[in-house]
Amino acid sequence: MEYLRLIGIIIIILGFAFKLDTIAVVVAAALATGLVSGMSISHVLTIIGKGFMDNRMVSLFFLTLPMIGVVESHGMKQAAVNGISKIKNLSAGKIFNLYLAIREITDAFGIALSGQVQFIRPLINPMAQAAASVKHPLTEKQVDLIKARAAATDNFGNFFAQNLFIASSGVLLMASTMKSLGHNVSTTSIVLYSIPVAVITFVIVGYYNIRFDKKFDIDK
Repeated sequence: MEYLRLIGIIIIILGFAFKLDTIAVVVAAALATGLVSGMSISHVLTIIGKGFMDNRMVSLFFLTLPMIGVVESHGMKQAAVNGISKIKNLSAGKIFNLYLAIREITDAFGIALSGQVQFIRPLINPMAQAAASVKHPLTEKQVDLIKARAAATDNFGNFFAQNLFIASSGVLLMASTMKSLGHNVSTTSIVLYSIPVAVITFVIVGYYNIRFDKKFDIDK
């Protein structure tokens, strides 16, 4: 009977395998797990509601989606393109490196940018395309390469610099987990060991962004 409590995992696996609605699958898995564990429906719903209220800050980034749509419809993307096209000697790689530095610095101060939605699609990607198209028009392949590189730069900066903030969820989780295993690890020590990782990431990704510009001149 104890294994029945794992039914929620089976529901999630089957739901994702058959490409069902994600929210419906997760809620169904939670209800099934609670019911087979002997909880009443009201108790299960109470736990789900409390979990949502405790973590409601996580979903605040959805509020940025309408804002991004409004500013794009009023020409923000075109304004960024026009501004970049007037600046000489500015390449896509330099824009990516500048954004990477901003991404890591803001992570160090615990500022969440939600980069892919708020910056990469409406700003960084079109700015990089404008900078790369100064010498010659872009091919479809080159546009896709810029999109991929812009998204990758944001992912690298966020992933390898997110532990620079002493109160970030990742740092707190690692510290509490290590302490529960008998290792006296403080959040400060985790941040200190994360600094070289962020620096190395900036150097390596920055180098690849520069190489990206050189490859771009060849791929015409």
